[in-house]
Amino acid sequence: MPQPNKAALDFLLTRRSRPARTLGLPAPDRAALEPILTAALRTPDHGKLEPWRLIVLEPAALHRLARLITERGLALRYDDIQIEKSRSAFAESPLAVAVIESPVKADKVPEIEQTYSAGAVCLACLNAALATGWGANWLTGWPAHDRDFGRLGLGLDDHERVAGFIHIGTETSVPPERPRPDPKTRIEWVST
Repeated sequence: MPQPNKAALDFLLTRRSRPARTLGLPAPDRAALEPILTAALRTPDHGKLEPWRLIVLEPAALHRLARLITERGLALRYDDIQIEKSRSAFAESPLAVAVIESPVKADKVPEIEQTYSAGAVCLACLNAALATGWGANWLTGWPAHDRDFGRLGLGLDDHERVAGFIHIGTETSVPPERPRPDPKTRIEWVST
């Protein structure tokens, strides 16, 4: 018989991201962040290719990236609201982890599977942060998809892209529960 981990299942059934704007100081220090990042890297990885890497963004880096978001947003002709929403996510964040998809050429592992693995790193990092008691949120937004932002701000190579930014800090308020998918409408059982 299986040996259930009730605490882990209860966590997964009740986990809730915290809005990035509600995250404040303190943020995890390097010692507190190490088990979170280690857990994030224990993700499904077909072929053991490790097609991802992590960049920890501390306050000075976040402020530099917030300035770059303003520059890039103006260059891309985004409106003030779009620029400010993305800029403030970085300027007001106590800490963020950029999960970078860095695909590896492999005959047996299609690139899409490597993309899924990078997404799994994002979720594992988010859940590990929440499980250790921090507030956390997984964001993307237009800066994650802007090649120049990735190259100039994060030093990404041409084959790399941002899978997500995991913002981590102390939650300052607990959001109300939001509607969740109805399993009856999202699950199909096939027995023949």
